[in-house]
Amino acid sequence: MSRKRAASRGKKINPNFWVFCEGETEEAYVSYLRSRYRIPITIVPKIVGNRITERFIKSYKKGKPIHEKDRDFLMYDADIPTLLEQLRSIKTATLLVSLPSIELWFLLHYKNHTSEITTKECINELCNRNRNSYQKGVIDSKLEARLSGHVAEACKRANSLTLFQNPFSNLNLLIKVLDEIKELTK
Repeated sequence: MSRKRAASRGKKINPNFWVFCEGETEEAYVSYLRSRYRIPITIVPKIVGNRITERFIKSYKKGKPIHEKDRDFLMYDADIPTLLEQLRSIKTATLLVSLPSIELWFLLHYKNHTSEITTKECINELCNRNRNSYQKGVIDSKLEARLSGHVAEACKRANSLTLFQNPFSNLNLLIKVLDEIKELTK
């Protein structure tokens, strides 16, 4: 049975965000968000890969301090249709997907992109825009500056994309939740 986190008297407890990630790039991005927002985020790296289920999430959190306000997120690339269907069946977590990959989300910080694209094309475009070589799993200083300074534009661009059709990213949902929590803690 999971332990409950208790709030101190007179103090408001922030929810913990449990983010189950597919790969190193997603893990690096969530780590960046954790340091930027200074909100409790537990990153669960690619332990099970595409075998993630509600049962796995529950057993992973067993014995760890939890609170009723905690939220679960699944951050995956939606380039495998069977995986996307499996992820959509997990009702206890908010699905955060990018199609073809998280690099599309990064690209939306630079420009509006509405035509079909591959992961390789996203990476090439990021290299051209950043004027350096992009490495999966690394958020370098140029990319970090862009992610910090243009998040509102990326969220607006992501909102205009069609759900689960290439290109698509809904990582803006996580940004919205983090912004709301950050506003409440001021």
